[in-house]
Amino acid sequence: MISNFGNTILFISAFLSSFIIYISFKNLKEDKTVLKKNIYQLCLLQSTLIILSFFILISAFITSDFSLITVYQNSHTLKPLLYKISGAWGNHEGSLLLWLIILTVFSFLFLVYNNNHPKNYRLYTLITQNFLILGFLFFLIFNSNPFSLVSPIPKEGLGLNPILQDPALAIHPPLLYIGFVGSSIYFSAAISSMLSNYQGKLFAQSIKNWVLISWSFQTIGILAGSIWAYYELGWGGFWFWDPVENASLLPWFAMTALFHSLKVLEKRNLFYFWVIILCIITFILSVTGTFLVRSGILNSVHTFANDPSRGLYILLFLSLLIFGSIFILFKKFQLNDYRINPNSKETFILVNNWFMIFYLITVLLGTIYPIFTEVLTNHKVSVGPPFYNIVIIPIVVIFLFLMSIGPNVKWIKNKFENYNLLIKILLASVLINFSIVFLFKSYSLISNFIIISSIFLIISTTLDFYKCIKKKKFNFPRLTSHLAFGFMVFFIGINHNFSFEKDFNLRLGDKEKIENYTVEFKNLNLEEFKNYKAIIGKFIIENYDKKLNLTLSPEIRIYENPNTLTYEASIRSGLLKDYYITMSNIDRSEYYNVKFQKKPFMMWIWISVIFISIGGFIRLFENEKKNY
Repeated sequence: MISNFGNTILFISAFLSSFIIYISFKNLKEDKTVLKKNIYQLCLLQSTLIILSFFILISAFITSDFSLITVYQNSHTLKPLLYKISGAWGNHEGSLLLWLIILTVFSFLFLVYNNNHPKNYRLYTLITQNFLILGFLFFLIFNSNPFSLVSPIPKEGLGLNPILQDPALAIHPPLLYIGFVGSSIYFSAAISSMLSNYQGKLFAQSIKNWVLISWSFQTIGILAGSIWAYYELGWGGFWFWDPVENASLLPWFAMTALFHSLKVLEKRNLFYFWVIILCIITFILSVTGTFLVRSGILNSVHTFANDPSRGLYILLFLSLLIFGSIFILFKKFQLNDYRINPNSKETFILVNNWFMIFYLITVLLGTIYPIFTEVLTNHKVSVGPPFYNIVIIPIVVIFLFLMSIGPNVKWIKNKFENYNLLIKILLASVLINFSIVFLFKSYSLISNFIIISSIFLIISTTLDFYKCIKKKKFNFPRLTSHLAFGFMVFFIGINHNFSFEKDFNLRLGDKEKIENYTVEFKNLNLEEFKNYKAIIGKFIIENYDKKLNLTLSPEIRIYENPNTLTYEASIRSGLLKDYYITMSNIDRSEYYNVKFQKKPFMMWIWISVIFISIGGFIRLFENEKKNY
């Protein structure tokens, strides 16, 4: 019953997309300047049906309807309700349905909120978006159908991967998909802009809020995944440069370059085709990330299954997007003779874009290079943190200095009159850095450059806040995001330079002395929970110099559906530092491998990223306020 209902809705949705494309083409040929009312109604119906199909799938997970193969493979009767619900999008088929919701809802909202823009521009956007919707609907119906039946009906499900049963990972995909899939609407708008010759300031205004929405949600989505990896995977870091992590970061670089370039297009009517290229790149990178995650060519806890047919379909779809976009771009491309003063805000924004593209290319090469080497040589090559640290960190230092200066540069032509102030800020940054080195008694040349440049950005942006208060002219979005970015890099530098970790083996009752700390393996208990058993260790951490005495309780969890062992970290988080401990048994002996870590300012890294995203949301609300 549920299968028939769900499949019927998907086929009706495919028919509606085709009909919307037909009606839109028909409306293009008419002389009327307004859209037909039935187009709005069809788009609303389309969105409603896709949302309804998603709720049908969620209800199947909640009721443990194992007649659906997706529910059977990704759920279990003993699974907590939260993970039954999140299990609906914690698998390949369900996540694609979530993609379709965002594609259709953004399509409808763009049509409604951009009603002050020309008819042809909106119609071409709608047509392009519905070609994307049709592409993903065909993929869903014929290759990855969430409503496919299994026979005979099993009495019990196989369950969801236990490490994915986590609150942070329950909200991570929806947040990330709003960023990923949200980029489709300004991809469609960019294609439409070229086809309808709708350019310049008005085009920039039509997409800037959509770019901000996707960028802000992408930032929060990346943060949720990073926090999950920190406490769930047991390695204690905030970024591992995992290929699937990189897949979410690549569009973020392109989005960041895009919304900075939109400012130039809106203010000075420059960089039109560069904005178009960035719109196209952003969505293509999102689909590329989907291909990497779902094709099975990457090994990661984040990936969805291993099915070559899925990978082939997405690769063909991706190729069609790339070649179709390039064809239209070359057909419409015009070389503009921009005359930009080197000492102007436009130049600094262009330089910002060069940095973002450099980061993008570096991460993209680091992600796909191991794939090509394995195909060509049949040898696996690992590209990890050392590569990214060596290539990216020195460039970040220069980027932070330019990021401090750029916002204060004027449009068209600028005269530098504040050399003395910049030198004073630089000297203050160096002094603060030396104070940190003296206080923590640790030294690393590259880390010191990172800390100095981040302090330079923090002081510069703080002074900008003060100037804004004096002039009563505020730019809170930019100031919030830039200041938060400076603090994020600063705390990452401190964390990287002054963290410590130690691996050792302990038996129950043993103690280990590490620097000024004593770790005592005090107790071990076995407890049963609803869907797993847990071996819970009790460790006493003492530091007599600082009068520290705390108890940490890492776990080894044993799941039956599916049969899996997971190692859960125990973390004592504080404003200044985190204490972090994990344990694992050594070949069923009486010894346990214990990893103890001290991680300074972890909480402030998370808080900084939240405020980076808040800057985007503030800008979004300000833009909406101006429109009313």
